[in-house]
Amino acid sequence: MIHDLVLAGHGVRLEPLAVAHAPALHALVDDALWAGMTSPRPTTPDGWAQWVAAQQADPARVAFAVVSDGGAADGQVRGSTSFYELSHAQRRVEIGTTFYGRAWWGTTNNPACKLLLLGHAFEEWGMQRVALRADARNVRSCAAIQRLGARPEGVLRKHRVAADGSTGDTAYFSVLDDEWPAVRAGLEARLA
Repeated sequence: MIHDLVLAGHGVRLEPLAVAHAPALHALVDDALWAGMTSPRPTTPDGWAQWVAAQQADPARVAFAVVSDGGAADGQVRGSTSFYELSHAQRRVEIGTTFYGRAWWGTTNNPACKLLLLGHAFEEWGMQRVALRADARNVRSCAAIQRLGARPEGVLRKHRVAADGSTGDTAYFSVLDDEWPAVRAGLEARLA
């Protein structure tokens, strides 16, 4: 079943997001890390449990907990990411609602996760397009998406209302099926 999907490799495991992950997510995330998300940051373990339940309830979303896979930190929650707006008929999906604890910023964590997600989308589901987006004000996330090999497509103006009520633009990026081999090679080289 799609919501039971587990992807693993390169020291990370993407496992179905569960309420059991809520306390660890609560410990990782603060206001600055959550900036740019459209939903308010959960501020209690119960709030995180409700956030997880909402992610699980969305039929067009496959939400994952990102956990360490192997070594002394095996099973340690690093963050979360999702497939969403999944359309097999249109052969497209988006990757997003991604956040990691600061300890994993600038490491191989994000390239490993994206290699697993993009590989599954293109090689298992036969997608022709995988999109990624970020609040255009989030320069760090936009740069990270481009380092993955995704191409910028443009900016949707006044596309999102942040949790603090501010209006922001959304920067869109994508990887197409014919670009995937070069993107995969670039990600594998970063992980080698």
